[in-house]
Amino acid sequence: MSSTPTTRLPLHDRHVAAGARFASFAGFEMPMWYSGIVDEHHAVRQAAGLFDVSHMGEVFVRGPGATAALDRLVTNRCAALPVGKALYTAMCRPDGGIVDDLIVARLGEQEWLICVNAANRHKDADWIRAQIGGEAEVTDDSDAWAQVAIQGPKAVGIVQQVVGAGVVLPAPFHVAWAELAGVRVLLSRTGYTGEDGFEIYIPRDHAEPVFDALVAAGQPEGLKLAGLGCRDTLRLEARLALYGQDIDDSTTPVQAGLSWVVGWDKADFIGRDALVAERAAGPARVLRGFVLTEKGVMRHGYPIFDGERQVGEITSGSVAPTLGSVSIGLGYVEREVADREELLIGIRDRRVPATVTKKAFYSRPRVG
Repeated sequence: MSSTPTTRLPLHDRHVAAGARFASFAGFEMPMWYSGIVDEHHAVRQAAGLFDVSHMGEVFVRGPGATAALDRLVTNRCAALPVGKALYTAMCRPDGGIVDDLIVARLGEQEWLICVNAANRHKDADWIRAQIGGEAEVTDDSDAWAQVAIQGPKAVGIVQQVVGAGVVLPAPFHVAWAELAGVRVLLSRTGYTGEDGFEIYIPRDHAEPVFDALVAAGQPEGLKLAGLGCRDTLRLEARLALYGQDIDDSTTPVQAGLSWVVGWDKADFIGRDALVAERAAGPARVLRGFVLTEKGVMRHGYPIFDGERQVGEITSGSVAPTLGSVSIGLGYVEREVADREELLIGIRDRRVPATVTKKAFYSRPRVG
């Protein structure tokens, strides 16, 4: 009997000591939960959660042609992005299919960091090299980095304690180098939970002191270690897409409601012609959100009906702890029914009514 080998994270021993339950994800042995998915979910919404996301990939693009090459590679506008700024974007095939969704950060005039999804790391690196060719140097440095994410209303204050009161932290969708626990790290303020906070890129061999410092500063504030289980429920409440479920190379930004990450006025980028044509004609299917109005739980693959006719399929579904454990989901439906107020979800032998929405299920409260 054979099994697929998995890679352990640099902080694996810390997770074992904390009582983590593990599962294989994208070739990594990942902590799924510690105290429980719902408990960790609430901790992120109310205080802070610390995630180990070292499975994510870090690809660097450097050299005199880096900026122009990257601007052609992705859908969003990179060329005018100031140094120290980050953006969310998609990388598409010529037919408009999404190769991956990415966070791209400008570290220098001709130096860029691309954070890629773990399951796509090798595919992405190969694609980037093939498209950029000799225009710039492409380096997959994923094995050299650990990455943790601290998220929640108290996350910024916790990081401020660790870096010191005199250090100015980066604003949302900015990046900056800083020193944590004597280690030079890159702080990126984006997020995948609907809350404020940071992704912290750490040289792999120095992950433990940074992790320990964050835990020590955060525990008095209510910080809890958080696993992939609640990361999924948190991102779903915030209506953030998961690659491999809600988006993939068979879906396009137009279909997925990601037209806002497309620089429609850019002269050229991979997939531009296909996306412009699809936008003009209207997509055959679109991504919508669903909230069950009766008991039940939506799951990936459940059919969506308009009366007796199947018109789509759920791509992500779960309960929403922040919303009183009502079931929420995302799914693609035919364009003709996308503006209906209600459709039916096939759950076993029932067809359960669900409200259709274009909005996020949860948005964090505004401060001030």
